[in-house]
Amino acid sequence: MAGFLSDLVQYRKLLLMILVLGIGGTHLSGFQMSVMNYASPYIQKFINETWLERYGSVLHQKTLTLLWSFIVSMYCIGGMIGCLCSGYLTAKYGKKKCLLFNDLVLIVATLHTGFSKTAKSFEMILIGRFLEGICAGIHMNAHVQYAGEISPKKLRGFVNVTSSVFLALGKTVARILGLRDLLGTEDLWNVLLSFSGLVALIQLLFLPFFPESPPYLLLQKGDKNGCLKAMKQLWGEGNYHTEFDDMLKERAATKGTKIMNVLEVLKEPSVRQQLSIVLFLLLSLQLCGLSAITFYTSEIFRTANLQESIIPYVSLGVAISELFSIIFCSSIIDRFGRRILLWGGYLLMALILVFLETSLLLSDQFFWMRYCSVILIFLFIIAYGIGPAGAFIAVMNEIFTLSARSSAFVIGGIVIWLGLTFTGMIFPFAVMALGPFCFLIFIGVLIISSILIYLFLPETKGKSIIEITEEFKTHHFKKKHHQIVEKNATRENILCTKL
Repeated sequence: MAGFLSDLVQYRKLLLMILVLGIGGTHLSGFQMSVMNYASPYIQKFINETWLERYGSVLHQKTLTLLWSFIVSMYCIGGMIGCLCSGYLTAKYGKKKCLLFNDLVLIVATLHTGFSKTAKSFEMILIGRFLEGICAGIHMNAHVQYAGEISPKKLRGFVNVTSSVFLALGKTVARILGLRDLLGTEDLWNVLLSFSGLVALIQLLFLPFFPESPPYLLLQKGDKNGCLKAMKQLWGEGNYHTEFDDMLKERAATKGTKIMNVLEVLKEPSVRQQLSIVLFLLLSLQLCGLSAITFYTSEIFRTANLQESIIPYVSLGVAISELFSIIFCSSIIDRFGRRILLWGGYLLMALILVFLETSLLLSDQFFWMRYCSVILIFLFIIAYGIGPAGAFIAVMNEIFTLSARSSAFVIGGIVIWLGLTFTGMIFPFAVMALGPFCFLIFIGVLIISSILIYLFLPETKGKSIIEITEEFKTHHFKKKHHQIVEKNATRENILCTKL
């Protein structure tokens, strides 16, 4: 731990850049995904009052629900559009320019949501959320890739996990500001929604003082001097030679290879195995049970006889637990590796869900079981934060070359946004139909995911992209070789039978 802290002091300029990147990156996504839960009743009341003032009649409940669902879904639709654009934009203009332009659009978006109350226009909220979704689709991909590309090898896991740290921080900030003691009130809900614009302005002011990522400058732009200058600025003198040699090897290995688009990545045999692993990890995260835990949290707290006024603060405690567990993950990932945190984290989460399922089923017979359920929710979130929440970002960033990375992130981003839309629409009905038995599905998913990760995911800790790519090729070759041997053995058996 002492060595890790000394490394952080040595790379203090890098840490400043990570901070600037994070607050205008995944932090905003976490905030925007969570903040609508606190503004929801006030926005729906505002829509009703605006309709009444315009047309002289009260809005029908079904129409109100439809308008509200439009506002919620516009964010996901915008996110998918932004995600689709992010691959082309980051490859052509670089991550830094994309984020700066994104900040400008986001400020315009929050002006729409912020002044919607004054203008008495719920349509402005609709436009603002759509633009925020586009920005989220771009800055999530740009931030994660940017952070991965500016990190030295020995801190690569830590820097990659900071994307998840800022995502959890955004959720926590939304829960803090959304409290009724602060901005979660009928008078200030529009100010709460506008907070994203202030954060985007901070990044817009400070990011220009930091360089574009060294791999982008060398591999995409061919600017060797610019790459060396960026590495010196971020890592200091004498701390970049190994990483620079690795980039030169990657450039030699991918010489003449252009940045691939989404279709080319989908068709490319050399990245098919990596892409399959990423898609599997993303799907396993969507189905790991976190949505079920989030859905059940308030209900479990109520059954434990917690006062209604205290529940928001206990929910805030859950968010803070996730934040600190991911921070802890960032400090240990370069020591233990990504693979063990993924399969071990999933296995631990499955075990906790088994206990949670048991406590929920027995809570009517034994009252003290309800308190066990509250504790198990915290333990599940901590296991999620220490394991898969941080480790999967590191794996996703490390297994693709620069030529395929942007498009791979586009594909992964589309899976995430589709998953958010699907779980938001379908999951509540599944919970109503299955009740606490829905956790049995997630237990099965977690156990299967743990086994498959253990069997098929190579460790990426401390390895260059060339070494990781070769490991995938070796694994693929061994698989094909095994298949050929089996076929030959089968043919020999047939021949022997005929003779």
